Amino acid sequence: MRRRELEHFYIGNSYGGNQDWFRSFMMRIGGCGAETACDSSLYFALNLGIEGIYPFDVHRLSKRDYVDFAHIMEKYLWPRMSGIDRTEIFVDGYAKYLRDRGVDSVSMTTLEGTEPYEAAAEAVRRQIDAGYPVPTLILNHRDRRFSDYNWHWFLINGYDVQDQGIMLVKAVTYSSYEWLDLRRLWDTGHIRRGGLVLFSEDSRPAAAE
Repeated sequence: MRRRELEHFYIGNSYGGNQDWFRSFMMRIGGCGAETACDSSLYFALNLGIEGIYPFDVHRLSKRDYVDFAHIMEKYLWPRMSGIDRTEIFVDGYAKYLRDRGVDSVSMTTLEGTEPYEAAAEAVRRQIDAGYPVPTLILNHRDRRFSDYNWHWFLINGYDVQDQGIMLVKAVTYSSYEWLDLRRLWDTGHIRRGGLVLFSEDSRPAAAE
């Protein structure tokens, strides 16, 4: 049995940000990609010391600043008719944000949802062990237990390998988190699937290929 969780930030009693706070209707219903990028940025600023990635005071987090940040990120990861429904859309948008902020140390690759579960489990383990959260996209899911994750971006920031090799992951969204069975989450039962975004830093060994 092995468990590892990354540090995460609080805004008041909120575990991370929350797209319900956003000012526009479209961002409230479709701003999960921007929220995931914002939470990733704050993780990099607070835990890895990357300067410039967060445009406000990282030592005095507030709901107002977070919402303003999300609407800055909206320019790069805006809601659209089909949503941010491919990992490369997230990577392209967030990479442009990082360039505009002068952050050139963060790189991204993807692992698509069509890859086998074993590849996803290994990628999550390697990323968390290397100290990186994992932006995750789930599209339609046949299992109603995962209805809150349909067509949704969120962060994975922990894993727990239990007896018989069952791997739980810590899914962060809407001011909270829960532990989910990664195998069941990954097997959506649909042809079109989401995937994972895998971070690395040029100044550190790559966490995943």
